[in-house]
Amino acid sequence: MTIARIYRPTRGATQSGHARTKAWLLEYERLEPVEIEPLMGWTGSSETERQVKVPFDTREEAIAFAEKRGIAFEVEDPAPEQVRRGLSYSDNFKSTRMGPWTH
Repeated sequence: MTIARIYRPTRGATQSGHARTKAWLLEYERLEPVEIEPLMGWTGSSETERQVKVPFDTREEAIAFAEKRGIAFEVEDPAPEQVRRGLSYSDNFKSTRMGPWTH
């Protein structure tokens, strides 16, 4: 039985924006272990479902899609976003700064 994972992708380490992190994805989990081809050493599998990623606007749409087609699924809720306090360059030179400023 195929199991799907419904999640919201996180942004990559090199991204500063949140452009592709708003959509929800339905992605199938791997059922078979990856086989190493003995001659060339490539990894491969006969599963083609692993290549399918279905995007949705909301979590509810993804769940409804999986339930309608009888796909077992697990929902991963995104971690709460951390709020960063904005700093200005002049904060480095305040007289009320707690720690020393070194370069």
